[in-house]
Amino acid sequence: MADPASTFLKTPSHQVRVAALWWSADVFGAALFAGALAFWLGSAVGMRTPLAGTIALVALAFSGALRGIAQARGALRGQVNANVTKQLSRARLFAAFLPTSYRRGSLPGEDIRAVIDDVEVLDGYVGRFAPIRTAAVISPLACAALAALASWVAAAIMLSTLLPFAFGMVLAGSAARVEAERQHRALSRMTGLFVDRARTLPIIVSFGAEDRITRQIADAAQDVATRTLRVLRIAFVSSAVLEFFAALSVALVAVYCGFSLLGILPFPAPERLDLTRAFFVLALAPEFYLGMRRMAAAYHEKQQGEAAMATVQPELARAEAMLDEARPTATAPQGWTIENLLVRYDDGATIGPFSAAWPQTGLHAITGATGSGKSSLLHALVGMVPVASGKLLAAGLETAPGALNPHIGWSGQRPLLLPGTLEENLLLGSADGTDWRVLARRLGLDALLDTRGGDLAIDPVGSGLSGGERRRIGLARAILSGRPILLLDEPTADLDAVTAQRLVEVLIAIAQTRLVIVATHDPQLLAAAQSTLSCS
Repeated sequence: MADPASTFLKTPSHQVRVAALWWSADVFGAALFAGALAFWLGSAVGMRTPLAGTIALVALAFSGALRGIAQARGALRGQVNANVTKQLSRARLFAAFLPTSYRRGSLPGEDIRAVIDDVEVLDGYVGRFAPIRTAAVISPLACAALAALASWVAAAIMLSTLLPFAFGMVLAGSAARVEAERQHRALSRMTGLFVDRARTLPIIVSFGAEDRITRQIADAAQDVATRTLRVLRIAFVSSAVLEFFAALSVALVAVYCGFSLLGILPFPAPERLDLTRAFFVLALAPEFYLGMRRMAAAYHEKQQGEAAMATVQPELARAEAMLDEARPTATAPQGWTIENLLVRYDDGATIGPFSAAWPQTGLHAITGATGSGKSSLLHALVGMVPVASGKLLAAGLETAPGALNPHIGWSGQRPLLLPGTLEENLLLGSADGTDWRVLARRLGLDALLDTRGGDLAIDPVGSGLSGGERRRIGLARAILSGRPILLLDEPTADLDAVTAQRLVEVLIAIAQTRLVIVATHDPQLLAAAQSTLSCS
């Protein structure tokens, strides 16, 4: 599988530098440690001078300091690279997922998990596993080459245990990858389900569906637990395989060196070993598998990273393809036409087809019974729901859903409110020179302004605001955006007749210079509209 980080970082140079720190720490540290230990032991048994033993002790201490510094530097640089990778990843995923969530049929919880939790696992993959993996390939070969300088037989023993070990790890790794991807998909489903149900908790309680939803979440949690145990089972097997071959390598080298020094090999000695060379080889033997042991300790991070990216990458490609199709047009259209536009949801439900032709300016209505598809049509125009067939034409040229969004001011049934003041919420994205206070009063918000002012603190749920006030804040923001097309979903709902009439008058005035499309049941709005599209 491709490097998960390569989805976001096109060059692996950042990993190469970190890997160099790890394998240099292993190779040079191991060589210096083994050589110093062998010389010190040789001095201890009288094979070397006392001065050589002192120098060996200094070299031994230096090897430990060198390895510690290199590994600490490698860990620090790895974490820096991981932070950069996560930052770039989240920026790219947010830009792709937020505008396409509805069209992809993705639950908000699934997208949130992908952008936050799935990207977070790159911390371990990029920061630790990726550079350690490179070091795990280089350091055993380098250790075997160093051992060959003292005993080619010991080096051959080390390499001979490496082949069956690699074969066993490939088999275990393949099985682990499959199970890790299944575990990740189950965890994503459970997260998406939980977030979605938490958002709709009042509706669930209203319909008395608590027991059924609890069983759904419990089943999803049990599925995650079962798949997690399978991943852990394979991880334990992999660790057992590694420890077996590591112990076998050290044991075989120790037996060969001991029998060779004692002269009791059951076959003619292929080489001559002295005590210093034997100690050197024995000190290198545990180092041969050290890099692989470190990689095995971080292997779970590899599984998590690859499983997360195996889920994210197809969705990212799909989302970016949708964005490419809906590339914004540079200029505002001179009219807008829809021909046999059909909306189809993931559950197979269809709404439409719709056909209409709207000129560059004017007030135009979409009407019909509740559930007939008025809001769905507005959502389709801005690319928030999947369009199964039909065409959208701007000035006679076919455009993708959402391509005109830079020219559209939107006001839905549940306007977005951000933490801040009333004024800040009204001026969010404002490009219009209109005095916002004048417009707010024309829309009937004068009582709110007089009693609470423009510095009224607002939270995301609009606490202390009526439904009509929230809608009018959204409508004012759409008008203040200065965009030539306004899409308004039930703008007069939750309003008394007098306030609704004031709002209709504002829309009639705005429609003199802009295209205003409203989904509505309101007779006053329908009477003022220049055209009406009926949904049935």
